[in-house]
Amino acid sequence: MLKKTIVAAAVPAVLLLSACGTGPSSADYDKMTADIVKASFVERGIAKLDRLEQDAANRECAAADVAGQPVAEKVGKAIEEAEMKTIQWPSDGKFLGDWKEGEKIAQSGRGLTWSDKATDVNGGNCYNCHQISKQEISFGTLGPSLYNYGKLRGVSDPNSPEAKAIVEYTWGKLWNARAYNACSQMPRVGHKGILTQQQIQHVMALLLDPKSPVNQ
Repeated sequence: MLKKTIVAAAVPAVLLLSACGTGPSSADYDKMTADIVKASFVERGIAKLDRLEQDAANRECAAADVAGQPVAEKVGKAIEEAEMKTIQWPSDGKFLGDWKEGEKIAQSGRGLTWSDKATDVNGGNCYNCHQISKQEISFGTLGPSLYNYGKLRGVSDPNSPEAKAIVEYTWGKLWNARAYNACSQMPRVGHKGILTQQQIQHVMALLLDPKSPVNQ
């Protein structure tokens, strides 16, 4: 009942502002919308209200989306430079783990919901957006196919000097996709703590290990 009252009260407020001579600014509407959204959510389990807070990249990309145009080139470059600084390279110097574990992570969509515990292991939910191995026929198409990811990029030995550039790019993309595309919709799984370093190593192996079914 409280949520309905808040929303109902906000509608005449918007109409009243619209009737003014100068009218409300876009900032006024943004604040009113943010207030309504915040009042409509309650904390539950590990899902806290801080999830409603946008960082600079989210704010700029959301504003550009509302305007129906790409983010300004200068702004996009600034976002990418800032996000690039967040990438943490593997502390043990190893980029690849076990592709079998990587497949489990790619399959799992668990974690981060109000019914999960903070100690529960998160999944990557990679198949929700990508085709990865041919063995899995249920996959999303929001993102590009990753089948033969390493093979198509000529990675026959991930530890070779020739593979260094693509290995580092893949790690960085997984850690924080917005370092390479300012308004990427791909989750920033490392930067946002969705996956651990070890989990990312396993996903890296799934994509780049020649023995992985992805590259067969």
